[in-house]
Amino acid sequence: MTVREFSEATGIGAAEILKALLKGGVIANINQQIDYETAAVIAADFNLETTEHVPEKLASLVESIDEVMAAEKPENLRPRPPVVTIMGHVDHGKTKLLDAVRSTRVAEGEAGGITQHIGAYQIEVQNRKISFLDTPGHEAFTAMRARGAQATDIVVLVVAADDGVMPQTLEAISHVQAAHVPMIVAINKIDLPAANPDRVKQQLTASDVIVEDYGGTVPCVEVSARQKINIDGLLEMILLVADLEDLKANPDAPAVGTIVEAELDKNRGSVATVLVQNGTLRAEDNVLVGSVAGKIKIMFGDSGKRLRFAEPSTPVEILGLEGVPQAGDILQVVDDLHIAREIALQRQRQYRMEMIASTRGPSLDDLFDKIQQGQVKDLNVILKADVQGSIGAIEHQFNQLNVNQSEVQLRIIHRGTGTITESDVNLAVASHAIIIGFNARPDPAARRAAEQQGVDIRFYNIIYQLTDDIKKAMVGMLEPEYKEITEGYAEVRNTFRLPSREIVAGLYVSDGKVQRNLSVRVLRSGVVIYDGKIGSLKRFKDDVREVQAGYECGLIVEGSNDIEVSDTMEFYRTEKVEPVM
Repeated sequence: MTVREFSEATGIGAAEILKALLKGGVIANINQQIDYETAAVIAADFNLETTEHVPEKLASLVESIDEVMAAEKPENLRPRPPVVTIMGHVDHGKTKLLDAVRSTRVAEGEAGGITQHIGAYQIEVQNRKISFLDTPGHEAFTAMRARGAQATDIVVLVVAADDGVMPQTLEAISHVQAAHVPMIVAINKIDLPAANPDRVKQQLTASDVIVEDYGGTVPCVEVSARQKINIDGLLEMILLVADLEDLKANPDAPAVGTIVEAELDKNRGSVATVLVQNGTLRAEDNVLVGSVAGKIKIMFGDSGKRLRFAEPSTPVEILGLEGVPQAGDILQVVDDLHIAREIALQRQRQYRMEMIASTRGPSLDDLFDKIQQGQVKDLNVILKADVQGSIGAIEHQFNQLNVNQSEVQLRIIHRGTGTITESDVNLAVASHAIIIGFNARPDPAARRAAEQQGVDIRFYNIIYQLTDDIKKAMVGMLEPEYKEITEGYAEVRNTFRLPSREIVAGLYVSDGKVQRNLSVRVLRSGVVIYDGKIGSLKRFKDDVREVQAGYECGLIVEGSNDIEVSDTMEFYRTEKVEPVM
């Protein structure tokens, strides 16, 4: 309640309440809301007793779609269309495939062309509907999943028949497997002379994606988006997988859905695309979306046509929200707009911080405590190394640890070589994983994302040290001694050889700063080539102690002559950390 309402309810003057709040370190005005804990403390100062009362309409609000579906009675559920996301490597034909699927609907006789107004659309095949989410890729898919929104029923993984499995393909596979979502492989570009579908299937098998042709469970369809070959076969396979999943919802319930995307339009105000997942959403409904409330004024379908209602698995664009929600927010229809606005105000202060806290990744330091409390059964690990051989050796060690430990099992959800990227950090957030870099380092964007999201990244160059640390964490004996703090990054723009045979690297400081007393790593394609000390740091002909981002300098790395143009240098220092027990 507000300070004014609290004053009226208790008979205490508003000025006295504001004075009491000020003593407690809370600066407020008469119209500001205070929570129950604050009100109880102030009431106690005036010898008044309080009890907390939560209105039933407030208590009935949900936090996730899973809660809604768990509460539904089986007899009320009806079959619903599947929701499909298309993912894959860049240039493998995701957009072309989406266009080919969209044009299928026009070919089946729907009047007029299709205008793509929103990031989701629905088509009709064999008198059945399929909804497609047009996301930018696995980053958006994982970002929504990190916020608790499992909006996708089936993922179609697009792989080019001439190009095969590429790094982004492997990343997409890891994200889909971590989400436990059914996958269909679409081998695209089979019309090209260089197409080799069998090679693609073999490469997928190496990534634990075993297609049905090879005795596995993953359906595989060969298509050509450009020539529109076998698009119908892909759509039929989607319907078949949907039948096996037995997707159902209750169309008669108040609507609950997930925000796919939202923006502030200068002409129309707040515009949000929502995927209805249960119930039926209607124009004029009062809704609560995360920390935003509103009344739906107008609803549009994906073709721009105005709608009066939207049933489960239907994507619609809505106008009328009083703010811009975030992708992944839960939309829920409520009876009372006034109550929805009150909750929205409370959530604006607390909801964001709670969501961030809930998505923070685990740390090796507190792993044992969580094991003791029964919170951790699996330790998810993202493993990045310099070479494939290192990954195999580490996996072998992890398997030995799994055999010897019963309380917690190590699970590698993604493995790869090269730089630790922002995509790896996003996957760690969504899967509550830690990232292990074996002779591999993060790029600046990944480092910043890890710091913001609280993702634990550990770096090693000795396998036994890595396995010892994880073993100690599993039995509650981890004793971290030093913490690395990265101060800056620089790019090697040129190299010069001195008469003494030493190599001088001409650098451009791209991020942070370079200091004379820092340690330095030389990175080539994200892999550590050398780790040592700075021998000399100069700007023009002068020795300097520090060079900031945006400036150039010359540097000698002690003991290393293997420096090439386009290498990256990472500058860091170590700090002693007291053991956390």
